[in-house]
Formats: sequence, structure tokens, C-alpha cells
Amino acid sequence: MINNLSAFVHPKAKIGKDVIISPFAYIDENVEIGDGTFIGPHVSIMSGARIGKQCKIYHGAVVSEIPQDLKYKGEDTLAIIGDNTIVREYVTINKGTLANMETVIGKNCLIMAYAHVAHDCIIGDNCILANNATLAGHVIVEDWAILGGLVAVHQFVRIGRHSMISGGSLVRKDVPPYVKAAKEPLSYIGVNSIGLSRRGFASQQIEAIKDVYRIIYVKHKNISNAVKEAVAELPESEEKKFIVDFIRNSSRGIMKGYDASQPYEE
Repeated sequence: MINNLSAFVHPKAKIGKDVIISPFAYIDENVEIGDGTFIGPHVSIMSGARIGKQCKIYHGAVVSEIPQDLKYKGEDTLAIIGDNTIVREYVTINKGTLANMETVIGKNCLIMAYAHVAHDCIIGDNCILANNATLAGHVIVEDWAILGGLVAVHQFVRIGRHSMISGGSLVRKDVPPYVKAAKEPLSYIGVNSIGLSRRGFASQQIEAIKDVYRIIYVKHKNISNAVKEAVAELPESEEKKFIVDFIRNSSRGIMKGYDASQPYEE
């Protein structure tokens, strides 16, 4: 449904059922938009966009524009947005480059106003990027992660599932799963217990996660030795395995540990 003849929809664009396209929106060719999605006024959906069902994309957002990468030479790449994701005002989402061929945002995400998702990023399901959060290229944000306002993430950084990063943080190293991160330089400040509880984690699971991070961070051990100790001494669990695998596979290294001399105040 096009609300106003001032909107432009390329005749080769594939538009699903019950899609609302507002005045002055621009829909390029090689675009697919799923059923029930809302496209607000002055939104630009560029070639390569694949937008799921029941999404909402608000005023002035730009989806699938070419990467801000000098190596990009016009390759036919994609920007993919999953079902039920909300993209607020003036968000910019760049499509992929030859490196990954696509930028991906999962289902049920909330990308708040003025956030930027650069080329080849992968954002999981149920993630939140608050206002002005900025991801450089090739960043991975796993399911249920929350990035506060004005968070800036260095290229190739990985942010673990169920983590929460304080507003205004500069993220230069990988952020392990299930944690809260704040301060400068970015540091571990505890387990995201409230978030985990809200998402159905049992108290025993949360305590098991805390046990791992007491060894990894609070005891101030060398990371490699701490991981070995956690593997050897703590009971097996899915959460422990995921934390250990995350740290072992980190190419940039993980953020620094907790400093008891500088307690974090919420």
C-alpha cells in the first residue's frame, strides 16, 4: 500500500502483502520487503535490501546504502533485516562487501535513532542498539546483547550473547557473553544477572556463570591460566562451554578485568 504518489517504488522491487509505504519514501530495485512491514516517510531502501515481515522502519532511515569502505567497487551485496525488527529515525545500515557479501540484522531487534551499522556486521536476534550506537565494519553482536547510547565499536570486535554495554563506552576488545561492561578502558563489572533472570535463566545457571567469571576476572589471573582452571575445576555446563569457547576463539582478545580499587557505581 503506497500512501502517497510522492513515494517512489521501483517496478522491480518485490513488495509483500499489507506493506505500508509512506510519502517520500524511496524503494530501489533489487529490494524485497516482507508482509506487513511499515516504511516511514523519507526512508531510503537501496538495492540489495532484504527486509523481513512486520518490520517498522522510521523517518529518514537509510537501509542497504553502499559501504563506507574504499575497497568497495560496486559488488552486488546485501543488507538483511529479520522479521519484527524496528529501525528508528535516521539509522544508517550499509550493505556488505566482498569480505562477507552481506550485513545481517536478526529478528526482533531494536535499532534506535541515529545508530549506524557498517558493512559486513552480523547482529543476532533480540538485540538492542540504543541511540547513536555505532558499529564499524565486520562487528559481530550475538543474540540478546544490549549496547547503550553512544557506544562505539571497533571493527572486527565480537560482543557476546546476553551482554550489556554501558552508554558512551568505547569497545576495542571482544566482550564475553553474559557480562556487564563499563568504564574506560572498557572493563568487566559483573554478570548481567537481571537480564539473564528476565530471560528465563535459572538461579543455578546464573551462579554457574558467576563462578566462571570469578576465575576469569576477579582473581586477576592470566587469562590463559584462568581458562584452564575454569575448565578443570568447575562443573560442565552449556554456559561454561560457551564462555570458554568464546575466549579461546577471540582474535582481538577480551576486554580487561575487574579492578576492585575502582568500583563501578550504577
